Amino acid sequence: MDVAGIASLSMAMSQSKLMQDIGTAALDMTLENAVSQGQVSAQMMEASVYPELGQNIDISV
Repeated sequence: MDVAGIASLSMAMSQSKLMQDIGTAALDMTLENAVSQGQVSAQMMEASVYPELGQNIDISV
């Protein structure tokens, strides 16, 4: 294999790794957003079941 072929192969492998790293980072961001939205949705559903929860305080002396 000649030097130009080795250099070309090296650049192709480097570009492939970069694209894989970018894809992984994008998937990580998407996962974080999905988890965050899921938590907010769960909180909203809990609030809708007992909408008066936390609105009043009953105190007996």
